[in-house]
Amino acid sequence: MRFILSRRTVTASGREIIRSASRTADTLSIGRDPGGDITLEDLAVLPQHARLSVDGGRLVIEVIGTLGFDHDGRRVTRADIDPANGGELRFGAHRLTIAPASDADGPATGISIERIGAVSRSAEDREEGRAFSLAGLVPSRRLSAWSFALLTLAAFLVAPILAFQQMRSVEARAAGFYADHSWTSGPLSSAHHSLSNDCQSCHVEPFVAVTDNACASCHDDAHDHARPDRLLAARGEPQGLRALEVSVATAFNRPQGRCVDCHSEHEGAGPMPATAQRFCTDCHGDMDERLTDTRIANAGDFGTAHPQFRPRFAALPGNPPTFRRATWNPDLQQNAGLIFPHDDHLSRRGGVAQMARRLRMGPALDCSSCHRPTEDGVRFQPVDMERDCQQCHSLALETIGGVVRTLRHGEPAQVAADIYAFYRSTAPPRPLTWNAVGRRRPGDFALGGTQAIYRRAQSARPAHAEAAVRSVFSRGGVCAECHSIAPPIRGNAAWRVTPVFQQSRYMTGGWFDHGPHEQEQCSDCHAAGRSESASDLLIPGIATCRD
Repeated sequence: MRFILSRRTVTASGREIIRSASRTADTLSIGRDPGGDITLEDLAVLPQHARLSVDGGRLVIEVIGTLGFDHDGRRVTRADIDPANGGELRFGAHRLTIAPASDADGPATGISIERIGAVSRSAEDREEGRAFSLAGLVPSRRLSAWSFALLTLAAFLVAPILAFQQMRSVEARAAGFYADHSWTSGPLSSAHHSLSNDCQSCHVEPFVAVTDNACASCHDDAHDHARPDRLLAARGEPQGLRALEVSVATAFNRPQGRCVDCHSEHEGAGPMPATAQRFCTDCHGDMDERLTDTRIANAGDFGTAHPQFRPRFAALPGNPPTFRRATWNPDLQQNAGLIFPHDDHLSRRGGVAQMARRLRMGPALDCSSCHRPTEDGVRFQPVDMERDCQQCHSLALETIGGVVRTLRHGEPAQVAADIYAFYRSTAPPRPLTWNAVGRRRPGDFALGGTQAIYRRAQSARPAHAEAAVRSVFSRGGVCAECHSIAPPIRGNAAWRVTPVFQQSRYMTGGWFDHGPHEQEQCSDCHAAGRSESASDLLIPGIATCRD
């Protein structure tokens, strides 16, 4: 079948141009492919969109892919057209009109190809379009662009500067919106939430970055991460684009080593985000190459290139104790002045577990029986004798008028004085809660026991009081059960209890929060159930944290 393909285009002035070509074929390809028979330059048309074929004098148009086309206003994937009656097809923004046609070679089937809505066909059409549009009522695009630029400048530059200047003398702004809020990149963290309406506390000068002095005005106890000269030396001399970046930042009052290099604000409500690891590894990854005298090991990545922990702990008791810092290993020993076996207290069998059941504390003691977290959940409160221990380790001395009199914990001289007073009393002696001969029964159950040393002292007056004091502080006595005790020296009759130091932080150069680990069991990290001595340093190594 012979086809006459007519492509209609319209110039900017409205003049219509028709280019025709004759082609004899039984099949025509339709699509965006430049090598096709009917090329439609439209991204809404596939390169091989449809195929037109002749079937018994009729034209059959079928899609090749999955996209359809319009035939006389309906969306189809196949159309059957009689050339004598003609039809209209639409592919994307192109319209194909099929109708009988003829030329010098005789009759043929005409296919007119036209892009819809490209340019108006005539000057009359263009004038009619203007008459029914807003083009004559709105400003030109150039005037609109300049107006919008000036409006943006006024709203986001001039107005914020004026608002900041007006509020510089105000200690705290009233609630509401201020123009300079448009410069805020995000809400303040929970630590600085109270400064949300007091921008000038940190942003002291307009167009000047927050200075370290502004931070130090509140954080007066903060210290430098290291000496400023060593910080810069650890970073090394910037090179290439980094050197250009540093010079530009310094020109705008953003030198290296500022507080905000690590402690970033306006990152959203909630806790201030932790410093990204890359800020640390910039210096610490290969710091020994720049600071050859450093004693700090390189740390390039916590999971793969980080030295073992170096906890700081009490090596010798005292007030204050003597501290030592050492690389972690499972055999490290501390001396905090206590004699305390964790394994006995955490055992699910034996006397301690039996006592826990009698006192309705559960089938056995666990870590939470003695260790209570602080209110913020970060660390733990010091163990308190009266609150955490005395329920089992009673210090009851005697009962007077139904009131139990106890020895005073933490006051060795007063304990001795109370025992001397007890033996000088003319009242009949009452049973003590500690046993100087054998192991006492702890807790309230000891109130019904007998005091063997008192019986033995009946025939040894007046030395029985001294014997009782010795039994309290000597090995096997109520105090020596948990404390290291030094006997009196010549010329001084006072018994000396080694000061106890309960350490809450071992990684003093780092930070650890127990709160995020509350779903874990204490024994997952701390091997207290296998510790037979209070000198065991129950701090986990880095391998436990990496797990």
